[in-house]
Amino acid sequence: MKPSRRHSFIGHVASIVRLLGVPVAMMLHGTASAQVDSSTCGPIAHAFGPYDYRTDRSNLAIVEGPHFPPLVEALIGTKRASVGGDLDYTLRAFPNHHRALIAVMRYGEKLKSPHPGDLSFPVECYFDRALRFRSDDTIVRMIYAQFLSHNNRPSHALQQLSMADAKAGDNAFTHYNIGMVYMDLKEYDKAMAQARKAYDLGFSRPELRERLAAVGKWTDPPATKPTAGTDSGIGESTK
Repeated sequence: MKPSRRHSFIGHVASIVRLLGVPVAMMLHGTASAQVDSSTCGPIAHAFGPYDYRTDRSNLAIVEGPHFPPLVEALIGTKRASVGGDLDYTLRAFPNHHRALIAVMRYGEKLKSPHPGDLSFPVECYFDRALRFRSDDTIVRMIYAQFLSHNNRPSHALQQLSMADAKAGDNAFTHYNIGMVYMDLKEYDKAMAQARKAYDLGFSRPELRERLAAVGKWTDPPATKPTAGTDSGIGESTK
């Protein structure tokens, strides 16, 4: 399924959302949110964990099995107390659980509330907690940027993308995904810069380039001119 331009939630849908397995049809509009901080969102300590979603995989099944099965991720139902309760437990044990962050964001949207009653914190707090736990997680920052954008806070969204870029290093996939989010924000020059980084690093997926071309913002890089005295033969003496 191709991403809808109108419902461009996680605009790098071609990469991160498909990577995380989130159906595009379930993407909804944002709801009003208040800014949060550590005093609102509580300490990170948890009876089980907290664990890093990217690296602490040995404990993942213990949490996902009872608390984040497909029904909970799809916000359909749960065998336990409530969908929000299971999402909350998952994100306490794994604060930077990417798919659970997407799910809790959608949960607030589904209930049209910045703080559904069965969540311990406002939805935005789960991003605050994830980034306090692991500030180098660029995927969290990209998902958070989309949350902020959909809640009419574009300047804060751009700050998150800038921080993700600063931590992306030579990771072509991350630069590509940042570029896709910039496209959703109509920040075409920034999207182009990320595209250049990704493709210069050898990334081959064409969608970002195609999206830029569709709005007249893609230009091919200048051809490299041969250096005198190299294989071109220029500057060589002949007899």
